Amino acid sequence: MHVFYNRQGIGDVLIIPIKEGDRDTFKQEAYGDVVKITDRNDGSLLGYNIFNASNYFNIDGQGKLPLTEEMLSPIKDLFTRNQLNDVLDFDLSPKFVVGYVKEKGPHENADKLSVCQVDVGDETLQIVCGAPNVDQGQKVVVAKVGAVMPSGMKIKDAKLRGVPSSGMICSAKELDLPDAPKEKGILVLEDHYEIGQSFDI
Repeated sequence: MHVFYNRQGIGDVLIIPIKEGDRDTFKQEAYGDVVKITDRNDGSLLGYNIFNASNYFNIDGQGKLPLTEEMLSPIKDLFTRNQLNDVLDFDLSPKFVVGYVKEKGPHENADKLSVCQVDVGDETLQIVCGAPNVDQGQKVVVAKVGAVMPSGMKIKDAKLRGVPSSGMICSAKELDLPDAPKEKGILVLEDHYEIGQSFDI
């Protein structure tokens, strides 16, 4: 999960996005320096803005930043002090990780798809992949369920042509990496990457 901070661009505000919504239906409630944003129509939580953020946290960096336990703890304290009783139960585990393709097999219903068993360190995921260059023995970048791609697409459990798939093996272009090749194909990593380690994009 990521937060956003751009002091030069928008001021001393930490933005915690939870869900996309239509600005026309935003409802904002202030709790001291914390503003809770919900959808006026269905009440769903869209996010929080924390004003005067540098008074409460040491923010190291600008732009898109990973939400860490070290940052989450003072956020919880700030919510409590301002009588905002929302439970901040966020999954802070990395969503883009290095995976190892243990097995690659044919898809029973599609010639151009492969069914891969991918070790991501703490579990093995079954991922259906359409890249022509995917193969057993590769280290790759895996977007786990819950990851949000640079395009804005959220990765979910799915069935592709009837076969369950949990996650996505990514190309450099999908990760919006500089100098990404134009030809189709996943990003194959060098061997020094460790299985399960976070891959920063």
